Amino acid sequence: MNSRLVRFAAAPLALLLSAAAVPADEAAADRVRGHVQFLASDELEGRATGSRGYAVAAQYVAAQFASLGLRPGGTGGGWYLQVPFRRATHVSPPQVRLRVRGRTTALAHGIDVSLQPSLLEKNRSIDAALVFVGHGLNEQALGLDDYAGLDVRGKIVVAFSGSPTGLPTEVRAHLDASKPEAAARRGALGLIEIPVEPTGAPRRFGSLGRPRLDWIDTAGKTGATSLLGARLAMTAKTAEQLFEGARTPLASLRAQAKSRRPVRGFAIPARLTINAQSSWHDFSSPEVIGLLPGSDPELAGEYVVLMGHLDHLGVKEDAKPGEDAIYNGALDNAAGIATMLEAAREFVQSGKRPRRSILFIANTGEEQGLLGADYFASHPTVPIKQIVAAVDLDMPLLTYDFTDVVAFGADHSTVARTVAQAARGMGIAVSPDPMPEQSIFVRSDHYQFVRRGVPAILLFTGYANGGKARWDHFFASVYHTPKDDLGQPINWKSGARYAKLNYEIARALADADARPRWYRGDYFGDRFAPGEPRAER
Repeated sequence: MNSRLVRFAAAPLALLLSAAAVPADEAAADRVRGHVQFLASDELEGRATGSRGYAVAAQYVAAQFASLGLRPGGTGGGWYLQVPFRRATHVSPPQVRLRVRGRTTALAHGIDVSLQPSLLEKNRSIDAALVFVGHGLNEQALGLDDYAGLDVRGKIVVAFSGSPTGLPTEVRAHLDASKPEAAARRGALGLIEIPVEPTGAPRRFGSLGRPRLDWIDTAGKTGATSLLGARLAMTAKTAEQLFEGARTPLASLRAQAKSRRPVRGFAIPARLTINAQSSWHDFSSPEVIGLLPGSDPELAGEYVVLMGHLDHLGVKEDAKPGEDAIYNGALDNAAGIATMLEAAREFVQSGKRPRRSILFIANTGEEQGLLGADYFASHPTVPIKQIVAAVDLDMPLLTYDFTDVVAFGADHSTVARTVAQAARGMGIAVSPDPMPEQSIFVRSDHYQFVRRGVPAILLFTGYANGGKARWDHFFASVYHTPKDDLGQPINWKSGARYAKLNYEIARALADADARPRWYRGDYFGDRFAPGEPRAER
């Protein structure tokens, strides 16, 4: 470790030693500032997953857990759960050919079609028939079955991108992301997404062909995104070729989809051949896990998770000379980790152990698609059924004196009641989701716990007291840019207050007689925790 890193690492210790000389809230603010100053420093080079800077950040968090007296919550008696990652890249442009009515057309990769690199097969050779499946949804609870009456085994399904209108935005976002899983469950070999509109390409078109990252374990299992042999997207113009000679013209199918009428599937008189090679780079990056054991003999085997993501975007590869190239991630999400550490300190300093155990988790790979949290939820260091709730501290905006918070996911479980009670005790309001169109509930690490049946929320500082203007500015000019650094007007007392609120929430969840419940009739509870007891709204 170089001397500059040593000076940064020593700063929080000095703040702890001097805390007795200042009021408690100011000391807490100083500790939060010290953590953020270290984690968002240029020396950590943006904390990209698997990078040297991330490794230093992980060591720092583990050292903080140790200094607080937490127990290691990782594997082998250590602080880490190492996530085995694989990055797949096309060796050369894939060869994709479409055969319709006896005529074969070569499709240009990146122009006509985009194919995702494979994490499981270095060499792919596929020749398969095509079946149109509407939007490609299969969710019996909502009366959606675009696969009804269709045999797609060993075939490539063709689906409109997106989901039908009229569903809640969070449900639509979940269904949209679940299309590969739905296709794989029915035995499909691959999935092609095409746009509903007669111009352009699906939203995923550009991203599918880029290098791809996911976890892959020793059994060869990987994330849900790798269930299919091939995943592709086509432009509107190329999609027209698929339906030449089809029993229903594509224009009619598009009109049905826009009018919200049911779109029935059918076999397409066409075949697709794919020849592609992928190269792999395997590496690891750790989840950092601290454990505070519970005190109640009957409840200590249950866990409340308080977490935030430690990773950010690293260094801008195409930066111009003299340009700031480091994505420091001060608020996204050094601030979340800093406030989690302060909440952990609150538990220890209280002198009263919680009844349930607390897991403090610093996640890796969030910026790459919630990958570290997904790996933990698939390979938990404690039984996943014993995790009763999760609270996610991701990107608290600490540039103003917040007076309200937003609990994304509050509509789904009784965790929301705990949040409201804790906030009320601190004079903080709980506001409804101000941006439902963004489907924030399914876009951060807590959602990987939801997918395993765990009631969970993501907590943001709210729009009141000038918060909306600050959020608008952050999203428009700072979010995921090098401007998310220590030059922002960060209100460190707001950081201390946010940490205190999360402590109070976690404390209440841990000390409650009963574990949180999904609300009766909630889609996510019914989908991921069937048979579990329910609460009335």
